[in-house]
Amino acid sequence: MKYYKFRYSILLLFILAFSSVEAQAEVRLPILVSSGMVLQRNQPLKIWGWADPKEQITIEFKGENYTTMTGEDETWQLELPAMAAGGPYTMKINDIKLENILVGDVWLASGQSNMELQLRRVMDLYADEIKKINTDQIRLFRSSTRENAENEKADYPDGKWLSSTPENIMEFSAVAWFFADKIHQEQSVPVGIISTAIGGSPAEAWLSKDKVAPFLDPWLERAARIDSMRMARQKQENEEPPFNWWYEVNKNDPGVGKWSKGEVDVTGWPQISLPGYWTDKGVDFRNGSIWFYREFDVPESLAGKEAVLRLGRIIDSDSAFVNGTFVGNITYQYPPRIYDLPAGLLKAGKNTVMVRVFCQGGRGGFVEEKPYELRVGSEIIDITGDWHYHIGAELHPPRGGFGGLSFRPGGLYNSLINPMKNYNIKGVIWYQGETNAGRGFEYRQLFKDLIMDWRKQLDQPDLPFLYVQLANLGIPNKQPVESGWAETRDAQRRALELPNTGMAVAFDIGEWNDIHPLNKKEVARRLALEAEKVAYGNKDIVSSGPLYESMKIEDGSILLTFTSVGAGLYANSLLEGFQIAGSDGNFVWAKAVVMSKNSVKVWSNEVPEPTEVRYAWDDNPAGSNLKNKEGLPASPFTTEK
Repeated sequence: MKYYKFRYSILLLFILAFSSVEAQAEVRLPILVSSGMVLQRNQPLKIWGWADPKEQITIEFKGENYTTMTGEDETWQLELPAMAAGGPYTMKINDIKLENILVGDVWLASGQSNMELQLRRVMDLYADEIKKINTDQIRLFRSSTRENAENEKADYPDGKWLSSTPENIMEFSAVAWFFADKIHQEQSVPVGIISTAIGGSPAEAWLSKDKVAPFLDPWLERAARIDSMRMARQKQENEEPPFNWWYEVNKNDPGVGKWSKGEVDVTGWPQISLPGYWTDKGVDFRNGSIWFYREFDVPESLAGKEAVLRLGRIIDSDSAFVNGTFVGNITYQYPPRIYDLPAGLLKAGKNTVMVRVFCQGGRGGFVEEKPYELRVGSEIIDITGDWHYHIGAELHPPRGGFGGLSFRPGGLYNSLINPMKNYNIKGVIWYQGETNAGRGFEYRQLFKDLIMDWRKQLDQPDLPFLYVQLANLGIPNKQPVESGWAETRDAQRRALELPNTGMAVAFDIGEWNDIHPLNKKEVARRLALEAEKVAYGNKDIVSSGPLYESMKIEDGSILLTFTSVGAGLYANSLLEGFQIAGSDGNFVWAKAVVMSKNSVKVWSNEVPEPTEVRYAWDDNPAGSNLKNKEGLPASPFTTEK
């Protein structure tokens, strides 16, 4: 009996050991290489993954077999020959079966929030169009990770390829979708988008370890200094607990649990006209919570129906209540407030809306020139005008905190670009720069370094890199001023010195009161024009507006010449937006006229000996109107070297 038990134990150990070997021998693929993926046409294709050393890897695709062996580092890679657009196909990698694969054009969409912004955020402009989207020919890959990683990541933690169906489409980047749709129409091939944009990210967060040192070292020094200060403070005796802003605001607000509950006696509450910033209207309140109340009438014909409450944009965050029922909240200032009201909530006659606003410092308010209304079907009930208000909790947080560290230089490259660097792509579309505004001179080299860095890391030295110049923002200045946004736009323009780059000018299609303008379709159209020229080789297309080339001083004026003029500079307008200066650097508004197909004369009687010109030099250069006959606007620029 003992003999058989012994043999059984030996057999069991053998089976377990064999099973363990089998488990270890399983092939693992990167998440990007999965069912539903779009592979890049007309380029050799890299397929890679992991397995035990010396494990044989066989890929079956389109009737051909490709074989390699896993290296000692447990990685493997196979290169498949270039293929024409088509699909859907099935790929088998050892025992793994990937289905519904398309071959077409793959674009990497990256940058910050204006590229990340989803189609759900632009429904005001494109609702009818978006609701009709339903195609399997345009697909998106996006991981949920926002990790600011210290080291390079070999793979994404999650993510999948999504088709452009009604169930998925709201997750697509608006710029990326409209761009992909245009490319699909023009090229008649499937289009894949790899979306990696992260709101608020500076350009240096996207550099690889090869380029990041000049930015990482100062960042690490600051991090060490902050950590040292924190440790020193922790050692102090009788240290007070950290200030909890949300706890303090709710503890000190007498309206919590009361003023949101339907009937509220607002007798004695002062009034304020909204929209607008309350500090501009005499309300000296900068930190804490403040409540706003308004009554509105609903006719019998609309009572009980579903509705939408629009509250424009609110700085910083808010919670909204209609007739004592919570209808929604937004936790930061930029998204539009679009709150759905269920059937039965609105009643005939008097109704109430209460909005609790949270402000953590600075200028709070309801942003002007945004919709503030209730929409019931096609009917609109305006709620602008006089509102009652009551300060809830006014806080005075302790000063002199440690401050926060911004994105780690290189951190987003490590987590979002490194995992896909073996995946062949057609090109990059990039929308970023807001976070770097104010550092325009630095951005001149930084942005060029980023483009060259990605081309090196992705092993595509001629990779088309298309980008969006910063849109307009803020109230236009009446007199010439220095502008951090204009400096950044000029730095972006100078990146066109690199080959295979293209820039979409956007200062004419933004919104003065929104850092996230809605007109993403025109942004994408201008990117697609550049794609047609830079990536698809149509050298005859006029893909951009006039670009400053050179200047010549003559007879108290400056003659500017431009490239990308197409059929010629548009001459049937009084030119605006030009500034001129002499050796003292004092800029004044200038007169300007079109002199020829590609030249403009600029002068001012106030500057008899001019040395410099700049154009559209403002955060919001409203009125600047130089363009070509194709209607594409000229890029802002300065003639300063």
